Amino acid sequence: MRPRLLLATRNRAKIREYSLLLQEAPLDLIDLEAEGIEGEVVETGATLRDNAVLKATGYGVGEEYLVLADDSGLEVDALGGEPGPLSARYAGESASDAQRIDLLLSRLAGVPWERRVACFRAVVAIARKSRLVCVCDGFCEGVITLEPRGTQGFGYDPVFYLPELGRTMAELSIEEKNRVSHRGRATAEAVRFLREYVKEG
Repeated sequence: MRPRLLLATRNRAKIREYSLLLQEAPLDLIDLEAEGIEGEVVETGATLRDNAVLKATGYGVGEEYLVLADDSGLEVDALGGEPGPLSARYAGESASDAQRIDLLLSRLAGVPWERRVACFRAVVAIARKSRLVCVCDGFCEGVITLEPRGTQGFGYDPVFYLPELGRTMAELSIEEKNRVSHRGRATAEAVRFLREYVKEG
């Protein structure tokens, strides 16, 4: 029987991405809903790494399966690195993706294209029985557009433009996005770790 890996997120779009990103990992994927895990690990950390570690070590306490959690954020140079770790809560706890994007664009009103440089960052943490076993980082650089473009992806994808591709994240297929995204890069490193970890037993 293959070991199991719990995805510590309730975001269905993120789970779909991980189901592709982790195809080469020698584990069976499970999620919080399928396992009947209720409650939330509150993201009280000051950094993306803090929050990823909190979730990885906070879910599946005492269980044999591995737990993978991530935290990701958008850092905009012209806003001093905002929204950063608060990306998901930038416009309030219950705000929609569209509302967060509207707030971001309003704060960048009047900022010229050459100063709208931004970076997506992701931290993936893996734990077992609440003990941290691995942390991986990934980043992707781009520019914040003047208005949303594309219908794929989620979060800030419609306003994150990739100059080398000439499209926003939301204009890429999920396969294209996974090859270049911050989460894709962090997870590729995590897959390499998981292969060795499972091999060593």
